[in-house]
Amino acid sequence: MSLSGISLDQFMVFVTVAETGSFSAAARRLNRAQSAVTYAIQRLEDQLDLPLFDRSAYRPVLTEAGEALLPRATRIIHEVESFSDQARGIAQGLEPELAIVVDAMFPMDRIVSALRVFGARYPTVPTRIYVASMGSTANLVIDGTCALGVSLAFASQESAELVLQPIETVRMVAVAASCHPLAHMHRPIPTDEMQQHVQLVLTDPSGRTAKRDHGVLSRRNWRLADLGAKHAMLLGGLGWGGMPIHMVEADIAAGRLALIQPEEWGSYASVELSMCLIHRRDRVLGPAARWLSDWLISGKREEAATEASAAA
Repeated sequence: MSLSGISLDQFMVFVTVAETGSFSAAARRLNRAQSAVTYAIQRLEDQLDLPLFDRSAYRPVLTEAGEALLPRATRIIHEVESFSDQARGIAQGLEPELAIVVDAMFPMDRIVSALRVFGARYPTVPTRIYVASMGSTANLVIDGTCALGVSLAFASQESAELVLQPIETVRMVAVAASCHPLAHMHRPIPTDEMQQHVQLVLTDPSGRTAKRDHGVLSRRNWRLADLGAKHAMLLGGLGWGGMPIHMVEADIAAGRLALIQPEEWGSYASVELSMCLIHRRDRVLGPAARWLSDWLISGKREEAATEASAAA
C-alpha cells in the first residue's frame, strides 16, 4: 500500500461520489468528465489496496471499507478547509487564538451571549476561556496568558501594567442556609452577633489583595479559594457569607438560602462591586479581541441576541 501520492482531490472525489450516489452525478457536481472521476476513484483504490465501491449493480455502492473510511475522509476535507480559512484570517490580521479570563463573580450568561455571537463573527479564531478569582484574573493578563480579562476593579486597579475599563457592577448579598441561626433574625444584625458565627470568605489565591478584606466581619472565618465551594458550604449550613445575587437567586426563591442583614452592610444589606475589562497597556489588541472588548464595554446585549438568532 502506497499512501504518498494520495491527494486532497481524491478525497473530495470519493466523498462526492458517496454523497451523490453515482460517478456521473459526482462529475456534474465537480464539473469534470465522468472518466476523470472514475480514474480518481480507481487510483485511490489502487493506492489503498481496497475497493471503496461495489460496481456490480446499476449504481456504485460503498463497500464495508468505503463505509468505514468515508467519515474520516470527510473530516480530512473539513480540517483542510478550516486550516485554509484560519490561515487566510491570520494573513488578514486576525489573531491565531484569543484567550480571555473571567472572574468567577461575573454573570456567566453575559460571557456566553458574547461568545455565541463572537463564534459566528470569527469562526476561525479559537478561544480559550479561563475562570479565576480576584487577583488571579489580573495575573493571567499581566503574564500574557490572556489578552483580555474581566476582573474585580479593586483586584486590578493598582497594576500599572493594565488598562481598566468599567463594564458592570455585581451586587453582593449576605446569605445563610435556611437552617442557620442567622437566617431567623429578621432585622439588621449587629456585628457582635455576626462575629459569633463562622463567615465563609473567598480568599485571593494570587495574594494580590491579601491585605484587604472586603465585607469580612467575623473573626471566625473559613477561607476558600473557590466560589463554587463557598456556595456549596453555604448551602450546607457551614457558615454565612456574601455571594453575587445572580448566583443565589434561585436558592433564595427555593428556600435553600435566606437573605440576612448585617448591620454594617447598610439598610439594603448588599454591597456593589465594580467589574472592569482589563488588558495590558503595552499590547495592541487584535481585531477579534477589540470586537469582544467593545461588546463587553458597551453592553450591546440586544444587538448580540439579534445577531445570535440570525447566525442560528
